[in-house]
Order: sequence, then structure tokens, then C-alpha cells
Amino acid sequence: QVQLVESGGGLVQAGGSLRLSCAASGRTFSTYAMGWFRQAVGKGRELVAQISWLAGYTHYADSVKGRFTISRDKTKNTVYLQMDSLKPEDTAMYYCASDPTGAEFDAWGQGTQVTVSS
Repeated sequence: QVQLVESGGGLVQAGGSLRLSCAASGRTFSTYAMGWFRQAVGKGRELVAQISWLAGYTHYADSVKGRFTISRDKTKNTVYLQMDSLKPEDTAMYYCASDPTGAEFDAWGQGTQVTVSS
């Protein structure tokens, strides 16, 4: 079973940057893709960015294109989300997730809070 642990959230002013990390562990970690999701208070969960584990192909939500960058370090079983030019509307709980087969994200971390002040 995969365990995912996020870190790096916090409070930042608009225009600032944060880098989130998600460390994956398990007896034998293997995955098809990793993703970052977010959920703001009173809103549904949104896919922010995802990356294919082997080839590194990336996909971003339109709302974060050009500001966020997802990457992964296969040697550390860790995925990152570099967030630049943050806006108050980026405020949310951010979760990382693993998709082992390409069908669905089925393992989730506990989340890390990102708060952007105006």
C-alpha cells in the first residue's frame, strides 16, 4: 500500500512562491502518474497538475498554467509542485495522489494548507 506525505504549505503574500513536496513510500512503490489536487472551502476538488512517472509528461489546469510547475524525482519517490506568482484564489488544501495504472487516482496524502493573502 502506498503512503503519501505532503509538506511545504504555509502562508504567503500574493505574488509569492511556495514549493510543495510529496514523498511516496511503500514496500515497492510504482505508479503510472502522480497528481496534485486542491480543494478550497466550499468548493469541489480540482486537479491542479499531473505528471507521468516514467516519461515525465505534464498536464496543468488552465488556472495555473505558466505559474505552477510539477516535477518528480524518481530516485526519491517524490513529486514537487513549484507555485509562483501565487494569487489569493490559490488558497486551498493541496493533496497529492497516485494513479497506479492510468485508470484513477486511488491513493491520497493527508493534505497541506496553502493560504495566499492579498
